[in-house]
Amino acid sequence: MKIWLDEMINEKVGLQIVPLIDCVFLLLFYFMVSSSLKRTEADLSLTLPGAVSQSQAINIPDEQIIEVHRDGALVLNGRFYTDTSKADLHELEATLIRYHEASRLANVPPAITIAADDDAVHERVVDVLNTCAGAGIKTITFSGAN
Repeated sequence: MKIWLDEMINEKVGLQIVPLIDCVFLLLFYFMVSSSLKRTEADLSLTLPGAVSQSQAINIPDEQIIEVHRDGALVLNGRFYTDTSKADLHELEATLIRYHEASRLANVPPAITIAADDDAVHERVVDVLNTCAGAGIKTITFSGAN
């Protein structure tokens, strides 16, 4: 029994490399067979457009920006509407009606962008929306104030 134990202790346990190399080659062969080659972007046959003459005029939308400040003041084209009792909204609506009519005559859809401060009173933004609705303007977008 002692001889058998001595043989077990003296026997070196090692890592068999040959089966691992066989597995690596089998995996490499599997991935090479199962993969598909893709064409790179340089191989795509693209033709980029050159200078093209314009066949008809492009209507660029006429856009007005209404700024809503944190103190409740409204600004349209440099004109300040500062009355927070909403008395000046009739004047703003009259201006927007003239703008809507001018846009209609120019065959351009009217567009309003409301640029409200982060600390602006929401009631003033709703007042601007109601004024735009009263003027018949339906294209309204929002953006952050500068």
